[in-house]
Amino acid sequence: MKIHANGIDISCELTGRQDAAVVMLSHSLASSQVMWNPQMEALQSRFQVLRYDTRGHGDSDAPEKAYTLEMLAADAVGLLDALGIDAVHFVGLSMGGMLGQCLALDHGHRLKSVTLCDTAAEITAEVQPIWQAHIDAARKNGMQAQVDETLQRWFTPDYLKRNGPGVELIRRQILATPVAGYIGCSEAIRRLDYLDRLADIHLPTLIMVGEQDPGTPVAASEAMQERIAGSRLVVLPSARHLSNIEQAAAFNETLIDFLLNC
Repeated sequence: MKIHANGIDISCELTGRQDAAVVMLSHSLASSQVMWNPQMEALQSRFQVLRYDTRGHGDSDAPEKAYTLEMLAADAVGLLDALGIDAVHFVGLSMGGMLGQCLALDHGHRLKSVTLCDTAAEITAEVQPIWQAHIDAARKNGMQAQVDETLQRWFTPDYLKRNGPGVELIRRQILATPVAGYIGCSEAIRRLDYLDRLADIHLPTLIMVGEQDPGTPVAASEAMQERIAGSRLVVLPSARHLSNIEQAAAFNETLIDFLLNC
C-alpha cells in the first residue's frame, strides 16, 4: 500500500500478528523493502512487521533534491503517525541503521528498541571523495555503473561465486533504484555525524555486522557499541555488508532473541 506522509507517497507493507509489537524494517541504499525477504517468515510468526521503501527507492516517491537523514526520519515518523502506530522496534541496515540512529536520538519515544546493522555513525572527510565519485558516476552513467562494484562490497567472493539467491535480487534492486533517489540519499549519508551523540541513546540496542564488511567495518560497530550504554555487539562470520541475506539464519536468530527479550 501507499501512505502519504511528510509530503511524499511512501510504499509500505504491514503484515504478521496484529496483536503483537511492531517491528519496522529500513533497508540499505540502492535497495528496497524486498531486501528483508529473508527475515519475513521468522518475524511475521512472532511480530507485526512494517517494511517500507525509503524516499527515493522502490515504489516511494523520489524527489530530485538532496535529502537529509532528518528528512528520512521525518518520513518514518510520518508513516507511523498515518498508520496509528505509537512505537516500534526499529531495525535498520546500512543507510537504515543511520536512520535508526537519527530516530533514536531525535524521536526516541517512538522506539521500543533499535537494531543497527552493518552501519556507521560518521562519514569522515577522507571518504567524501568516494561518495562524490559514486554520485557523479550515477548522474553520468545511471545505476548500471554501480552494480558490479556494489555487489563486490556487499557480498563475499564465495557468495558471489555460488551466485547465492540474494545476488540477483539485489542486482535488480540496484538497477531499479531511481538515480534521483540514489543521489538524494547519498547526500544524506555523506553528512552522517552522530558518533559524538550516541551516548544520548538510552534504548535497548543491538548492533550486528558482517565480519568482512569493508564499507562499514567491525571497527565502526565497535565504536558505536562503546558509546551506547548496555548495547550488544554481534559479529556475523562469513558475511560482508548485507549480512541479513548472506547469513540469514544467524542474523534472524540473533535478532529475534534480542526482540523477544527487550
